[in-house]
Amino acid sequence: MSVSEQQLTGRLYGVGLGPGDPSLMTVRAVEVIAEADVIAYHSARHGRSIARSIAAEHLRADHIEEALIYPVTTESTDHPGGYRGALDEFYETAAARLAVHLDAGRTVAVISEGDPLFYGSYQHMHKRLAHRYPTEVIPGVTSISAAAARLGRPLAEADEVLTILPGTLPEEELTARLTSTDTAVVMKLGRTFPTVRRAMERAGRLPEAHYVERATMSGERTERLADIDAETVPYFSVSVVPSRIADLPPAGTATAEAEATAEATATDPTTATAPATAPGTAPAETEPSPHPGEVVVVGTGPAGPLWLTPESRGALAAAEDLVGYTTYLDRVPLRPGQRRHASDNKVESERAELALDLARRGRRVAVVSGGDPGVFAMATAVLEVACQDPYRAIPVRVLPGVTAANAAAARAGAPLGHDYAVISLSDRLKPWEVIAERLHAAAGADLVLALYNPGSRSRTWQVGKTRELLLEHRAPDTPVILARDIGGPEESVRTVRLADLDPTQVDMRTLLIIGSSRTQAVRRDNGTEVVWTPRRYPEG
Repeated sequence: MSVSEQQLTGRLYGVGLGPGDPSLMTVRAVEVIAEADVIAYHSARHGRSIARSIAAEHLRADHIEEALIYPVTTESTDHPGGYRGALDEFYETAAARLAVHLDAGRTVAVISEGDPLFYGSYQHMHKRLAHRYPTEVIPGVTSISAAAARLGRPLAEADEVLTILPGTLPEEELTARLTSTDTAVVMKLGRTFPTVRRAMERAGRLPEAHYVERATMSGERTERLADIDAETVPYFSVSVVPSRIADLPPAGTATAEAEATAEATATDPTTATAPATAPGTAPAETEPSPHPGEVVVVGTGPAGPLWLTPESRGALAAAEDLVGYTTYLDRVPLRPGQRRHASDNKVESERAELALDLARRGRRVAVVSGGDPGVFAMATAVLEVACQDPYRAIPVRVLPGVTAANAAAARAGAPLGHDYAVISLSDRLKPWEVIAERLHAAAGADLVLALYNPGSRSRTWQVGKTRELLLEHRAPDTPVILARDIGGPEESVRTVRLADLDPTQVDMRTLLIIGSSRTQAVRRDNGTEVVWTPRRYPEG
């Protein structure tokens, strides 16, 4: 735009007025309203504008007012483009009305409750006009900040993640996001309130959730979300799941010091809530709590947080105690107030007993497992102990995770596209004769094989014996995928012929996928090799 054009056109302002109390308007917002020739505001068809009521004392008789009245709000419409079409047409018409003033050299202030670019109506004018006229946006205090202030509760502290959600999301999506975040605010309640409440309950966040209606306005109301009657909820209300850290005892108190000591010293299966025991043993017997806790067995996937499901992420955040193999616990971010009980990888039963004993005393416990906890992992160990006295009444949940076979297969292509078998080559818990018999049976059935725990420093011969056994059933050029440290910093995926499988290239961090007679390894035009197993099998 040239200098002469700038002098001929007006200036557009998007003015945030704050959450409702006129005294929370910024000084700059008041200045802009005073400078403006035109004051524009959105409203429903009843004509009452919340934005105008907030700014009313600053409006002058000579202000030109542009009431931008929505043709629809939540009702249906006969517009040929449907609800979205009706609104898009309205925004275009409204922008054109403001453009007339701007072209005439008038300054236009579009006033908006809260912040103009945070779920605000102004943003639709901004998208249509800001590239054509000089524009400035004046930020405002959001309803989120006002709600937190009225509750007197921090929204987020330290490394907590705050998630802001519209209540108009589908219930499943709301549940998943509420489950996986640390703190949350859900906007746009009104008719969505029953869905939001159900999502809060399903995500286990209802006891923490607060309700704030018309923060800083006349008729303000704050209560526990669980106590709210859905019939009384207006659109201008929010739900807040505040900081969990804020509920922890302050530093310097006896409780805080005890928890800090427990967090620092809880290595091997010991616990700060009972006298320390020798590594690998369960804590001393104590009286159960009248309100027993819960054990959740969580699968973290093959590597870091990118592989966590929302449900697992939420369970880890909600736990008071984390129990697990040190390597897997290290994948979980440190959280203030949580106690960690790390141990060696060979004491699964002891870890399970520790977790159940903690839950028996009323603690919320997450047993952290790699991959999927039900695949060669901790779920079996926990359930085995949970079915014994005195733990039969302790609630136990198992949350799935991405298992190593699925992660490795995805990296290679789709080798598990047809029937397959999963076998562990470790002979620590079953004799080699059983493993060999199962390999023979699966290979004879022409199943793709996913082989866990193929080798370690103390087990160096199993891969060689497996190759010999499989060559009795498979062609020498059968594709074999060597997937190592999937998702980790040393990730590598290679495909070799079965006849060329070198046991020295396989360690405990490697997973092997052996193709069937139908599995294909194809080099594509971009130079990458993909391995896949057809879903169709030849008849006869």
